Amino acid sequence: MSDLTSTPATWHQGETFIQEKLGVAERMAAVGKRVVRDFMPDQHREFYAQLPFIVVGSVDTQGDPWAGMLEGQAGFMSSPTPTTLDIAARANSGDPVGQGMAEGAAVGLLGIELHTRRRNRMNGVVAAGGQGLRVAVEQSFGNCPRYIQQRDFTLARDPAATFVGEVDELPALDAAARALIEGADTFFVATYAEVEGRRQVDVSHRGGNSGFVRINADGTLTIPDFNGNLFFSTLGNIVLNGKAGLLFVDFATGDVLQLSGDAEVIFDSAEIGAFQGAERLWAFRARRIVRRPGATALRWALREDGWADSSLLTGNWQQAADRLRAARYATQWRPMKIVRVAQESQSIRSLHLEPVDGAGLLPYLAGQHLPIRLQLGADERPLIRTYTLSVAPSDGLYRISVKREGRVSQFIHDQLREGDLIEARAPAGAFILDAQQERPLVLLAGGIGITPLLAMLRHVVYEGWRQQRIRPVTLFYAARSKAERAFDGELADLVAAAQGAIRLVRVLSDTSGAEPGVDYDTAGRIDMALLTRYLAFDDYAFYLCGPPAFTQGLYDGLRGYNIADGRIHAEGFGPASLARRPDRPVVAAVTRPPATEPVAVLFTESLKEGRWTPGSGSLLELAEARGLAPEFSCREGSCGTCKTRLVKGAVSYLKEPSAPHGDDEVLICCAVPAQPQGADDKRLELAL
Repeated sequence: MSDLTSTPATWHQGETFIQEKLGVAERMAAVGKRVVRDFMPDQHREFYAQLPFIVVGSVDTQGDPWAGMLEGQAGFMSSPTPTTLDIAARANSGDPVGQGMAEGAAVGLLGIELHTRRRNRMNGVVAAGGQGLRVAVEQSFGNCPRYIQQRDFTLARDPAATFVGEVDELPALDAAARALIEGADTFFVATYAEVEGRRQVDVSHRGGNSGFVRINADGTLTIPDFNGNLFFSTLGNIVLNGKAGLLFVDFATGDVLQLSGDAEVIFDSAEIGAFQGAERLWAFRARRIVRRPGATALRWALREDGWADSSLLTGNWQQAADRLRAARYATQWRPMKIVRVAQESQSIRSLHLEPVDGAGLLPYLAGQHLPIRLQLGADERPLIRTYTLSVAPSDGLYRISVKREGRVSQFIHDQLREGDLIEARAPAGAFILDAQQERPLVLLAGGIGITPLLAMLRHVVYEGWRQQRIRPVTLFYAARSKAERAFDGELADLVAAAQGAIRLVRVLSDTSGAEPGVDYDTAGRIDMALLTRYLAFDDYAFYLCGPPAFTQGLYDGLRGYNIADGRIHAEGFGPASLARRPDRPVVAAVTRPPATEPVAVLFTESLKEGRWTPGSGSLLELAEARGLAPEFSCREGSCGTCKTRLVKGAVSYLKEPSAPHGDDEVLICCAVPAQPQGADDKRLELAL
């Protein structure tokens, strides 16, 4: 692979190749020097001595890697020196892992204690001496407890006794083998690489929800790769030589399934985004398959509460398939069932929605809104509104939280019940959390403006649990009164779950019936004076959402404190747009002015024509006057609902829209024909 970069001492080219793709190579170079040792610390030596088994990776004479287990009573492993591990056991007859354990052979070892979730890894070389297997250490390092399901073990027989069992060499995966793989929440994988003339073997653990390994129609396995320690020992080896050996164990029966074959890392696939928690995928095709019934003396039972939180935070292949299937409906209205109604406060009600068409939810980003379409009366035209999704993408449902104020929101509060159907389209919106940034967050919510910020907060906590580091957040939440403030319990749960990473400042303008320190933290409103009491004004990213005056006032205040415009993300409710002051003068885009004379407009889908005249309103109003019913919601260019394909001509905007749109798209709610520039430019055509 000619594009692989030069290798620091600790990591080989395959590992650094992936680290560089993620932008963490420099950090991991320092981490590697600190945590990867050429000896075992005393803690590791003592740990190995208490284990009843160890997972081994080896490479046979054909160059195929295998993963297997060596077992014994506690104490069957010992460490006479920090650079030596003695294992008083040998591979059972018929275990292919034993073919790669001759003196001088490179092996990988994984010591793992399922009931405590502890694990340590070691790579080395088989040395002379010892009663069974002696391994001289080359690399030793610890691993985190993530994705390990807690299981208690028992012995079904003496592990030291010779066991000669059935060995089945399978030409392909049969029904029993498929069932074991498809039901697995754990497996082990051995890989290797040739590094500077020496072979380096690694064996590691993989865990997830049951069924996280998919068997494709051709027998290939597809495995999601979740967030981890960024070593990439396994995937780095696969990048270099494309081989792997997998070990699946039936923990209840002791049956063992060992596979050796070809592997490939997948960095770009729609399935990565669809599988919750996946950051990459890798594929494996078995060339050799060995099944050994009852091969392990050990048996394990999953604890009632033994599922790893990190595993439960990941998705499954059915959910991923549903999400990909749902992508076909991205531009269509879909029926959604109201599965739950929750009164969040005196004036805010939430609807929990699930699709009824058998497809999954379309993925979205924290902070985006959901367009919905409602029929308020039998003879009325359906109305479209957009409401922010107040849950994180990982929550597995859509939830909109609506404040009672206009006619549509009153209908939602008074008429809609659990079991009712509404229509929804793909989530949209540009007010989203930048998940790639790590700087601390400051969220500023005014009233119903809490909804996108709550979704962002939920996402931060989920990602923090998934990645084992929660981004620091300070949330300022202003409401008029305690009765009107929503999500008190939910916010308290998030603060507790974040274990100190989230600070919540509750602000009430009307403190009647509220106890300070219990029901609120400060009285008044969110302004710069309040922010200076709680913030050091270091390197923050600010997210603002609330009424126009609230958002504009805080934006202006932050800019007055020399906070960069690019660090302030804002969305306001209502007709007013945020007036921003860029950090540097922005060269205004060259736009054509509105037409000063009448312009013919053809609506190509309906084959209707209209004549727009200066001062007559927007193109949306012209379409409505011609009997058309284009979809719209905000009439301000902020939601994108009225987006229409431009077939011919050019438009000008009476008010610059904030909703994203392409060069061949028009937000007709705030657009008018542009001033013609030639004889062929006096006609506008829209796909309506």
